Amino acid sequence: MLTDLPNLLTLSRIAAIPVLIALVALHSPGGDIGACLVFAAAGITDYLDGRLARERHQLSDLGRMLDPIADKLLVGATLMVLLGAARLGRWGLYPAIVIMLREILVSGLREYLAVLRIGLPVTRLAKWKTGFQMGALGVLLAGDDGAAVLHLGWLHASALGQAMLWVAAALTLVTGWDYLTAGVRHASSPRDALPR
Repeated sequence: MLTDLPNLLTLSRIAAIPVLIALVALHSPGGDIGACLVFAAAGITDYLDGRLARERHQLSDLGRMLDPIADKLLVGATLMVLLGAARLGRWGLYPAIVIMLREILVSGLREYLAVLRIGLPVTRLAKWKTGFQMGALGVLLAGDDGAAVLHLGWLHASALGQAMLWVAAALTLVTGWDYLTAGVRHASSPRDALPR
């Protein structure tokens, strides 16, 4: 049901995107901190929606569909706004490309395998990837100016965020490869051997 709390939390991640973009567009330390806080809150809803759905027995096909869409929209929009605001730097572009390509790859694999009624479960390493990715994007949104406002001027947020983004990209490559090989294995299996 669309009005179940887990689904509302998922939808709140999508609703957070224009707010996050508007805050980054302010080009101010306060806007940067605000964007970081909005992103952090959205990341928390990503954890809570699944947990609440399981605890309340409110698992639904709608939730299973919306959750990965909300995640990909949030991450994609954040990467694009960081690039557009020149906050990633030259070397931050490459892990961003890897992350976006992996998201498209996994979405395509899940769509194909759904037709075959095969799920692609989230691995523990993929959860680590998500953690590094969300942490990196949050730090990059806060930026050096936001860190200075919080009296963390010694913290080079842009350098730390980009380093974390590279770690996330490396984990992205590993998990993307795992998902790809699993997808190819299922796709190349004889149709009679596949579960119905």
